[in-house]
Amino acid sequence: MNEPERPAPGPVSALLGGAAVVIIIGGLKAAAPLVVPFLLAVVLATILIPPLQWLTRHRVPLPLAMLLLSLGLALIWVPLAAIVGASFDDFYVALPEYQEKIQAMVAQVGAWLSGHGIEAGRAAVEDLVKPAAALSFVRQIGSGVGTVLANVFLILLTIIFILLEASGFPEKIREALGARSEVLDSFREFSDRLQDYLRIKTLVSLMTGATVAAWMWIVGLDFAMLWGVLAFLLNYVPNIGSIIAAVPAVLLATVALDWTGVLLVIAGFVAVNVTFGNIVEPRMMGKGLGLSTLVVFLSLIFWGWVLGPVGMLLSGPLTMTVKIALETDPRSRWFAVLLGPSVPVTASPSAEQDEPEGASGR
Repeated sequence: MNEPERPAPGPVSALLGGAAVVIIIGGLKAAAPLVVPFLLAVVLATILIPPLQWLTRHRVPLPLAMLLLSLGLALIWVPLAAIVGASFDDFYVALPEYQEKIQAMVAQVGAWLSGHGIEAGRAAVEDLVKPAAALSFVRQIGSGVGTVLANVFLILLTIIFILLEASGFPEKIREALGARSEVLDSFREFSDRLQDYLRIKTLVSLMTGATVAAWMWIVGLDFAMLWGVLAFLLNYVPNIGSIIAAVPAVLLATVALDWTGVLLVIAGFVAVNVTFGNIVEPRMMGKGLGLSTLVVFLSLIFWGWVLGPVGMLLSGPLTMTVKIALETDPRSRWFAVLLGPSVPVTASPSAEQDEPEGASGR
């Protein structure tokens, strides 16, 4: 007697899967005020796990190691919140004046084009160049970051509990999976790669922000600390984050500095982007940990829509987490390749077939 064949998954299953995805995304968007601090705590805890493991390996008791890391994070967090808050507050006060100056400059360019008989060019300049939007973007980022920094107590508690759980989580996984060592190996590979990515990205972002702030201060551009903080935060967005961070600073320089100062500001951002984005970070991180520019742009829009301004800053780490998770499973590695910046270099079968017989040895 033949067994009945199982029906293949049809369009109904695909529709149910799509509906589940839409419901999850809607839930994340509705719970964004709670999800954003939790995600930030997860990112910070992932960065702090290697120092915690280093302390425990050197026979520092776990409670003492947790206390040292918590105090260190608080000593960094509180002054940073005060500096960032003061920088954004000063920027908010001066924002209307700078917007008026930039708008007047745009109107002058449009009038010059109109005076030379280029009426369509004037309309295009006034429609396309929206300096208020670029400067308002800084305001939105500052509002989101300020909200997160205000939740310092909740984030610190979440980090502490995550670190406490992380210290015994591998043993729980090993006990739960038993002989399925391949799953534990995949989880360990995913965890190690994610920690390396966040650690390197944070270090490069700190160097980027500090260099930008120092250069803006040397050039004499107002709110140098603000531009350094913005460069640090947006450096987590691969490929295009540094460009986004440069736009409002260059716009402000056009009305606050002479043309020499504007060129120095542009040259500073270009030099920082080339040095840290194209030389330092690839050498530290390797070419495997990257994202396609299109994927970065789409993830920036998606996570910004779901989680707000802070979601835009977390779009890089969140998307890289998904990519690393896909790479650890051979069944989903093909999708991780699609998310990457280029095709991995592997030995092709055709190359092996074309190899001379003498090269393989006899």
